[in-house]
Formats: sequence, structure tokens, C-alpha cells
Amino acid sequence: MRKLTLALFAATSLMTVSAHAASDTAPAAAAVRTPLAELGKDDPYIWMEEIEGQRALDWAKAQNDRTLPVLQGDARYAGLHDAALTIVNAKDRIPGVSFVAEDDLRNYWQDADHVRGVWRTTTLASYRTAQPAWSTILDLDALAKAEGKNWVWKGADCLAPESRYCLVSLSNGGKDAVVVREYDTQTKTFVAGGFELPEGKHRFDWIDKDTLIVATDWTPGEVTTSGYPYVVKLVKRGQPLSAAKEVYRGAKDDGGYGVSPYAVRDHDGVVRAVFVLRPLDTFNAETHLVTGETTVKLPFPLKSSIQALVKGQLVFSVEQDWAEQGLKTGDLAAFDLAALKADAAKAQGAFKATLILRPTARESVQGVNATRDRLVVALFENVKGAAYAYDFKGGAWTRGKLDLPANSSVSLGSASDKDDRIFVSVTGYLTPTTYWLADAATGKLDQVKAAPAKFDASTHVVEQFEATSKDGTKIPYFLVRPKNTKYDGSTPTLLYAYGGFQASMTPGYSPTMGKLWLERGGAYVVANIRGGGEFGPSWHEQGLKANRQRVYDDFFAVSEDLIARKITSPRRLGIMGGSNGGLLMGVALTQRPELYNAIVIQVPLFDMVRYSQIGAGSSWMGEYGDPQIPSDLAVIEKYSPYQNLKAGQKYPEVFIETSTKDDRVHPAHARKAAARLEALGYPVLYYENVDGGHAASANLAETARRVSLEYTYLTRKLMD
Repeated sequence: MRKLTLALFAATSLMTVSAHAASDTAPAAAAVRTPLAELGKDDPYIWMEEIEGQRALDWAKAQNDRTLPVLQGDARYAGLHDAALTIVNAKDRIPGVSFVAEDDLRNYWQDADHVRGVWRTTTLASYRTAQPAWSTILDLDALAKAEGKNWVWKGADCLAPESRYCLVSLSNGGKDAVVVREYDTQTKTFVAGGFELPEGKHRFDWIDKDTLIVATDWTPGEVTTSGYPYVVKLVKRGQPLSAAKEVYRGAKDDGGYGVSPYAVRDHDGVVRAVFVLRPLDTFNAETHLVTGETTVKLPFPLKSSIQALVKGQLVFSVEQDWAEQGLKTGDLAAFDLAALKADAAKAQGAFKATLILRPTARESVQGVNATRDRLVVALFENVKGAAYAYDFKGGAWTRGKLDLPANSSVSLGSASDKDDRIFVSVTGYLTPTTYWLADAATGKLDQVKAAPAKFDASTHVVEQFEATSKDGTKIPYFLVRPKNTKYDGSTPTLLYAYGGFQASMTPGYSPTMGKLWLERGGAYVVANIRGGGEFGPSWHEQGLKANRQRVYDDFFAVSEDLIARKITSPRRLGIMGGSNGGLLMGVALTQRPELYNAIVIQVPLFDMVRYSQIGAGSSWMGEYGDPQIPSDLAVIEKYSPYQNLKAGQKYPEVFIETSTKDDRVHPAHARKAAARLEALGYPVLYYENVDGGHAASANLAETARRVSLEYTYLTRKLMD
């Protein structure tokens, strides 16, 4: 069963991890608002906000033509690129799989022979072998060639329980906007006259074989101010989209990521309820129950997320206290779904929640999934993972711990609808990923796959420390350092962080980072700063809006702690972050440039005064605030990197990356950052990939190039 959550913000291999979170309250109308036209009206680079305007594209090409020879001309680039390409194309990577039937598995795979990728299937018995026998379902390289399209795979939603018919999402060059087409996995063809949606930022789900529930822009321009759909309709097979019947309508000024309709099924594939989530801002959302051709608003907190259905219990999490139900921020609880639906129909609201889990101050729920009869939860304590299986019996929940390797990250994979098996992956900074098949009912564990090592980890150790932030808060961080570290500040060190949207930075094995950085004597650090979800919703809330500076103070505290311990020094310390983490990099550049000698700024937010007008920016006002509200703007102007760039500072030469096809965090942020730095007289390296979307990784060749450019830059700045 799919995990049902609020929409995600951003995700990329080395950039960001997406997650949902909570803000303080639902948005309130401001008494005085600054007209949008007044925000940044004197900006000389507004023309860069035309995402594929010829002037902007010509400028980007000129930047690429200047930057690529510098980095690719470095004698070390070729070796780094070859190593990166070998790693990303390796065929001995663990293929992540999802259950389809009792013992049938599916996987999407990319390598040198399948640059765009191939969707394929095998049996569990074959998957257990060293060389599974795969059968192709859809070859995206062949499809792109046959149709003359720049297709990038964005997933497939299949109709349970058979999963024969699937809605395949295809993106032009990696954009969030996709074309949706119905595919028959048995005949391995697109269904003639089947369901099809034109390019858009759709939200959809199956109701039955002949019915979809869809949120999309039914007429041109029928989207929110951030570019997401707000009207939900039922689409019948064989009908034109114009005949779809409306069941719910939000509002054009809704925040967040657009309305999301979804069906909750039992493990026999039977739809037990259909919901519509209506985001009011980035984190606050109404939950509506679909009843026939209308909806009923449920009294759920605005900060809550439906997670799973098991044994008739609708499992949900809350990101705010819910006094009426006796629930606290971060709790995992459940309602009897039948009682919830009955009470909702009568508008009584008498249903009562059963508490499943209340995390401690240093714990957080990082994943939830359901097998046929068990609920499985990934629970992290002090950013170290474990997994628990919960059973609902006699009106109460009991749990048992799965005996997985300790001091690692634990991620929940696909769960079976036929029994209580679930795939679980375990990984660490120096430990390659292992893939386990767990029986949530018995606790039995079977290691199915183990990824081979891709770099020599014997030279390094992992340690966890704490830094003290400006307000006294203890900020944990992981340090992966050479065993022979000389505590004289000479170790080249790369510090990574994100700090937003309740996204947790947990330990993970990165073959490219290990090969291109650790193996060459570097140290790697991940900071668990506020704004993330490492310690639940409250950790995130402490860095929201007016409290944003806390996030940056946390990051500087970790930087200073590394220097104070003499692990590294400003000469040898570099930082990297993407998306919201790219904003963090920009703040570090403008507020504390003396701490760093290298800054990799990936697909960033940068102009926070105009961010709500650029791309999908207005969907994130629950995180950063509304620039049209003077009190919010006063906070934003203090840290917005674009407005705080100044002449005469000792800025390091930065490396800024973005993608023309990024329709989430608009490339104008990166473009304007580079242009203003150059205008102020600073050297800057800039690379804009024409494909790739927000993850900047439309195919593996592009991924290898991006990573090798980054580590060439870091080598020049920190190792030379």
C-alpha cells in the first residue's frame, strides 16, 4: 500500500530528501500586504525568470562555455568522471523492488545499456540469486527513440490487486509536470483508447478499472498561484476529460502542492475510503472524505497525515497537539475506519483515536508501511534507526522489534498484500546497503541482497558529536573521518546539510562520495540542524518562518565545532547543499564566508524576496513566510542571500548548479545569484544542465557528470 502523506518538496541523490512537516497555524489574512509588483521591482535580472527565454538560455550557455573548460580541463576530472560513471552504471547495485503478486517483483533500472531506464519484473526466487532473470515491461530508451521524445521516468501507479493496468507518468526532460498514459503490463503496450492525461502536475488515483479520481488543470490556467491543481473530478473510461464529473473544488489561492485525491484500499485491493487532501499552505491541509459525488470535511488537525490501513484501522500521524483526541505532536495513532466513515456521514465526530506510538524528545517516526496484518514503523533514536512491527488485537496495539543491524539507517520498502513480508534496507556511511525480507508477524529476517563495497572504507571511522548553537540547543552531527586524522586543521572536509521541510538527514552509503572524496583522504560531515525532522515535528517547527535564523546558526555552530576540534580549518572546509539546502549555502556565503573555502550551491532558492513569484515558490510560504506581509518580509530580507550579496567581501569562489528543466525551484534563483556575484566582481563557476529537473539527474550519464564536476571543484579548493 502506498504511504499517504502531504506532498513532498524536493529530492535528489546528494541534494535533498523530501518530507512533509508542520507549521504553527493555518495562514491568516494580513491587515496590510505589500503589492507583489513592489517586491524586487528594481532587480535588473528579472528577465532571467523566464525559464526558457532566449536571453536567459544564451546567458546560461555562455556560463557553461566558460565554466566547463575550467573544471573538465583539470587533469583530475577525467579520472573522477570515469570513477563516477563506473559507479552509477554498475550492474551489481541492489535493484530495489516492489511486490506485485505473492512472489512477483518489479523494478525500474538504469545502467550504461539502459540510460533512460527499463521497467522490468522477476520472481522472488530469481531475485534471491546473484543474476536474476528479468523480463522487460517497458523500455524507456526504446520508447523515447520511437516517439522522438526526451522522456524521463516518473513512476507507475498500478491498479490493485492484479497490477496489470498501470498509469505511467512520463516527463519531458525531468520536469515535475508529466504526461500520464495507461499501460497494459501483460500485452506490454499502451492501452488503445485508455486513460491519458496531457502534460501537467496531476494528482490521481484508481477507483476501479473504469474510474479515476483526478486533480489537474481542467482548463488552461485553472491552477493555484503556485501552479498546482485545485479541482478534483471523476474520470470514466471512454469519456473525454471534458465530461469528467467534479467532486471537489479548492481555491486558486490555496497554498501547498495542490489538492491530492487518493483511495485507501485493504490488502485485497478493495477501496474502503476515498479522501481529498486540500493544502492551505505548505504544511496545513484539510482532509475531506469523498461520499458519492461530494465530500465531507473531517475534523482532522490541519497538520496530520494518513499513513496506512491495517486490520480496518486507519493509521495517521499528527504534527500538532490534538487535545480532543488526547494526542501530542509527533504521535502515531489510528481510527477504526468504519466508525470514522459512519460518524462523518452523521457529522457527529464521535470517533476515538487509539494511540500507537508516542516518540520521546530524541525519537522520530521516519517511515510507516503496512503488510497484510501488521503495521511496520521505522523509528529513529538520536538519528539512528530501528524497525518495529505492531499488531492490533483486542482494541490495543502491541509491538516487537525487528532484529536488524544497529547504528544504521533503516528504510522501509515494499510490503506484501498477501502476507506479512516487507522489504527493509539497512545502510550506513561506511556500510554498503543490505536488503532484508522481514516477516512482520514472526520477526524472521532474511538478508536477500548485499551491495558490494564501492570504495575502501577501512581507512575511515564514523563518529557522532554535538555542537552548541547560539541559543544553547545541542545540534548533533556525523563525522566520517580518516583514522589517521591529524588534529591540526589540515583535513579536507565537506559539510552537508539541508535544514527544512522536516526532511531528516540520516546515515547512508554514497558510493560516489566515498570513491571521489573519502578514498582520497577527505572527511565528510552531515549536520542534523533544526528545520529537519530528525527529532520529529518540533525540531522542524523551531526553524520555521520568524525562527529561520536558528537553522543557519545551527549550521555555523557545527562548522565552528569542526574547526575548534582542529579536524579542519576554514582553508580546508567546504560545504554543499541543494534546494532548501542551496538557500542554506547562500546564507552561509553572505553571513559567514570566513568559515569556508568552497561552497557547492545546488538547484538553490536564493532570491527570497521574490521567491513566491518564481516557479512554484508560493507553495512554500508555510516554511518561509509570505513576503507580502511586512513582518515576514522583514525577517526574509535579513537572510535572503540575493539581497545580502555585497561588494568588498571575502567570498570564496562558489560553484552554482541548476537545471533548465527544474519546474520546482526555478533556475532563475541560480542564474541571478551568479549574475549578481559577477556584477559585484567575484569569480563564480556556474553550470546549468538543460535536462534533469529538480534532481538534475534525468539519466545516469548526467548524474556522473554533475558529481564529477562537483568533486573536481572541491578538490581544487580543499585538497590542493
